[in-house]
Amino acid sequence: MKLRCAVYAVFFASAALAADPPLPHRLVPDWAQLPPGWNFGESTGVDVDKDDNVWVFNRGPQKVIQFNKHGRVLSAWKDIPIVSAHGLEIGPDGNVWLVDVKGHAVFQFDRFGRMRMVITNSYNRPGDNDSQYFFNEPTGLAFAPDGSFYVADGYVNSRVVKYSREGEYLLHWGRKGAGDGEFDLVHDVCVDAQGLVYVADRTNARVQIFDSKGRFLRKWTHAGSPFGLHYASRENTIYMVDGFKNRVVKLDLEGKILGTLGSFGKTPGKFDAAHHISVDSEGSIYVVEIRNWRVQKFALK
Repeated sequence: MKLRCAVYAVFFASAALAADPPLPHRLVPDWAQLPPGWNFGESTGVDVDKDDNVWVFNRGPQKVIQFNKHGRVLSAWKDIPIVSAHGLEIGPDGNVWLVDVKGHAVFQFDRFGRMRMVITNSYNRPGDNDSQYFFNEPTGLAFAPDGSFYVADGYVNSRVVKYSREGEYLLHWGRKGAGDGEFDLVHDVCVDAQGLVYVADRTNARVQIFDSKGRFLRKWTHAGSPFGLHYASRENTIYMVDGFKNRVVKLDLEGKILGTLGSFGKTPGKFDAAHHISVDSEGSIYVVEIRNWRVQKFALK
């Protein structure tokens, strides 16, 4: 009996030591100061621009809302041709890129909501896995250091498509499957300072890493199910939201978990279907949620 108790004690002590460390962040209560009568819909995309303004993409009446870092509304877009909001990314030039999952489209807008580019098929029709400019339920995008960009395409085509900074097709890779270089659901993508591409293979519960030519390098299978990915250049780390476990995971570029934040719930500080993530220059984390219809800010303590 004493031996059994000693074994249990060692087991639980080891488990405690192996637990992921908490991130040093605190919730900023009621951060988003929406005007009276305004509400988010399902909140799907978030990113931070060079001035630390926060852009939120959601399925409510004001599809795109820009906040300053204190949560005050700076602008909002209502009349844009979006069927269903999904990914949002601020480009290197400050333009706002939106991914329309049900419209099978990627849009580039300037910061005032004027359209500059659209990549899509006619009449919101999907394309197949071999299409150069047509998607089937795309989800997100990310920019490489040279200005080229990658589109996560997505729920059906299960691939990544690369374009030049001018929007010219360059290459694509991936198909439905569970092998290396295959995807079940490409839900997001991010790119580090060296140009390596990190792909959120959500349903396969892994992140796959590729070079700029789409060659498979390695994978992370221990961090959870990636819904959203963000490369924080200031820290040279990857932030991931796991929408199944409802937590934020911070990883170094070797895949080591540096810290976690959050759990399931409806109250402030909790998550329900955490969907996307961004980090500002001060290290504050922004998370949008599908089922809680909100964006939350977590500042460093």
